[in-house]
Amino acid sequence: MYNEKEVYQLSIGAACGLSWPSDRVIIQVLDDSTDDTIKDMVELECQRWASKGINIKYEIRDNRNGYKAGALKEGLKRDYVKQCDYVVIFDADFQPEPDFLWRTIPFLVHNPELALVQARWKFVNSDECLMTRMQEMSLDYHFTVEQEVGSSTYAFFGFNGTAGVWRIAAINEAGGWKDRTTVEDMDLAVRASLKGWKFLYLGSLMVKNELPSTFKAYRYQQHRWCCGPANLFRKMSMEIIRNKKVSLWKKVHVIYSFFLVRKIIAHVVTFVFYCIVLPAAVLVPEVEIPKWAAIYIPSIITILNAVGTPRSIHLLVFWILFENVMSLHRTKATFIGLLEAGRVNEWVVTEKLGDALKTKAAMKAPKRPRFRIGERY
Repeated sequence: MYNEKEVYQLSIGAACGLSWPSDRVIIQVLDDSTDDTIKDMVELECQRWASKGINIKYEIRDNRNGYKAGALKEGLKRDYVKQCDYVVIFDADFQPEPDFLWRTIPFLVHNPELALVQARWKFVNSDECLMTRMQEMSLDYHFTVEQEVGSSTYAFFGFNGTAGVWRIAAINEAGGWKDRTTVEDMDLAVRASLKGWKFLYLGSLMVKNELPSTFKAYRYQQHRWCCGPANLFRKMSMEIIRNKKVSLWKKVHVIYSFFLVRKIIAHVVTFVFYCIVLPAAVLVPEVEIPKWAAIYIPSIITILNAVGTPRSIHLLVFWILFENVMSLHRTKATFIGLLEAGRVNEWVVTEKLGDALKTKAAMKAPKRPRFRIGERY
């Protein structure tokens, strides 16, 4: 947590409400807050649950070194963690259902080769505005296509940083949490995969969370999500190539499909093609683009992105425009990561609204139609 005034009660309450034998679970709250008032509020909330018999630990640091990775690394060093076999990670705005552990832990218990069980995200504020609807479409595609296919074909897929259960032995064998990039989740997943560990994605298990509802918050989040993977590719490409534990096919999949195509080329091509080449073809008659490149491929990509969110198919035009606008920002972030430029390790915590969302929704009065048949004015 980092100054999570709006959501700390929701997430702590959900974690403490997990159904599991009380003597076999420890709730650990990692708080890097800089606001003393908020730290006191979070600590009091932990004490409140402790008074109810919940085994909950409140942990703070005197610095933010390593950001999330640093906090997770310090959390695993605690003596009481040594008795644990698995660690479940939830970001500050995530609210798991009580049966989360019963639906994930058995997979790890019965399959010793399994390192991670990843759940899907469920967005509590997807209908808040047009921008959250656009985000829902992109993330639903990510989970429905990228994560589902990666898990089903036993290929590599990344850890989403939250709503997942890790085997602690796998984390330790992979070298633990590293703060060399802003995508500590992807870093750990790649290293664990190179050690031969397997992952499982459960699309039927959803965990409620919040989407950024302001453009500023979304822009900072996307910078981190695009800059981090590019920077990680720069630092890990040779390590992947030299690895002898995994097959050549898996190396090609991770380097080409996961990193190059999805994390680098996709952003650059989207910006160059849609924002430069296509407009140039309209303005300059000499520039000719084949029909398959100008119509068919973009149409297929667009339709695929609508598969995960059928209810938003009528918003495809807005989604295309939105993604084209974001492509410039994502391309810039990608090159910052590849070149390891100034803002490469910038970490701005995504703004969250928490209970304010419910208040905002309650204040929205239903719109009255201007005219109804049989109604007199």
